[in-house]
Amino acid sequence: MRTPLQFSSVDPALSASRNYRILWRWHFYAGLFVMPFLIALAITGTIYVFKPQIDAALYADKLFVAASTQSPISYDKQLTIAASAVPEEAVATSISVSNNPQRSTEAVFRLASGESTSVYVNPTTGKVLGTLSVEHRIMNQVRQIHRDLMLGKWGGWLMELAACWTLIMLGTGIALWWPRTAFSVRGTLLPRLHLRGRAIWRELHMVVGLWVAIGALFFILTGLPWSSFWGKNFQAIVTWASVDSSAKAAEPEHVHAAEPSAIPMKMRNLPLADIPWAVGATTVPMSHPHVMPPQRLSIDQVAAIAARNGMLTYQLALPTKTASVFTASYAPGASEFLRSDLDRQRTLHIDQYSGKILKDMRFSDYNPVSKAVTLGVALHMGEYFGLANQLICAAISLALLGMAITGFVMWWKRRPARSIGAPKRVLNPPPSIHRWRGFLAVMGILFPMMGVSMLLVWLGDTLFFRKRI
Repeated sequence: MRTPLQFSSVDPALSASRNYRILWRWHFYAGLFVMPFLIALAITGTIYVFKPQIDAALYADKLFVAASTQSPISYDKQLTIAASAVPEEAVATSISVSNNPQRSTEAVFRLASGESTSVYVNPTTGKVLGTLSVEHRIMNQVRQIHRDLMLGKWGGWLMELAACWTLIMLGTGIALWWPRTAFSVRGTLLPRLHLRGRAIWRELHMVVGLWVAIGALFFILTGLPWSSFWGKNFQAIVTWASVDSSAKAAEPEHVHAAEPSAIPMKMRNLPLADIPWAVGATTVPMSHPHVMPPQRLSIDQVAAIAARNGMLTYQLALPTKTASVFTASYAPGASEFLRSDLDRQRTLHIDQYSGKILKDMRFSDYNPVSKAVTLGVALHMGEYFGLANQLICAAISLALLGMAITGFVMWWKRRPARSIGAPKRVLNPPPSIHRWRGFLAVMGILFPMMGVSMLLVWLGDTLFFRKRI
């Protein structure tokens, strides 16, 4: 008498059926978990990719000014004017420097509450154009929902898990789509629109899902470097191996001796709206006062130093402590730029007293991994080749939203009463399933949070559904 395992090894049809059911079960679990997060990611991603146009439409009276032939007011004077529009205890943290005569100057202040507000000043007339909350402006909230559901660290971890489980959903989905009989264009690459009921929903889900899979995979791989756990650690490893170590070796030793009690700050913790990924985990050097009492350079002096080194447009983080530095950061694609000139991405750290450049990090200094991530991020956010890039990203996001909706409709139509409707568990998996176990094991090692969650799902599935076949 043959055991079930022996029978499955000699019966290809039964083996294929069991293999299909196992993949379907994992696809179901992945989709059930991912679906609400995928909907949130798709909607917010579609909106955020058009951030330049939306910001320009909402805040045109603050962002733009009429071009003038008059010389602009000094940045120090503009900052003083901006300070008059906020409470006296507010601390200036950054200011925008631009050679675009049609852009206003944005000065950011940290308020006593811990939140920040932007003050916009006409650079030629000195008129205050208005203020905007940094945290509560519409596109910033859309971005926070996209990144962590506005739930902080826990929300970021949930979004990261959802992205990782989307990889499982994509892998099992393609395996379920894979033709098990003779290949045909209709039903495989193109939907059979004559179908009705649940069949047409299944057809649309599988065929459209195939076409959008590549875009979805690209979105996940380019979004994970910004994730809360995996992305932060990946960034630290890449930085340790390249940019930070080489730049640190060029720093003068006295830079870190300026304030022994000070804790070195990472670039990502500076009060800048857009920080290049490749330098986010690099260490910010410290200034060293050469005379007592220390005399800080003016913003215009720092702008002149940056201009002599080829930087004319950037965000400038202002020093708020004795050992802080001026940091000029140019991240094309963000703010006023729609097209990313990646090779012009640059960060300068300038001693606030001597004006000496302590670090100069350029795109050409990045290692291949950082360059690839930088390119991927620009494409992910629709910033690399203009409107066409934005439309492609929006189309992929909306297609993913369609996948979530069609998946839900399919589940709802087949869901039994008083049951979650999961595909039945297979007690004796065929040998061919081992390659999928290997795939899941590799994914669990590459993405530890997902690995832990997969073990929990497997344990729950084994303990609570042991008797199901």
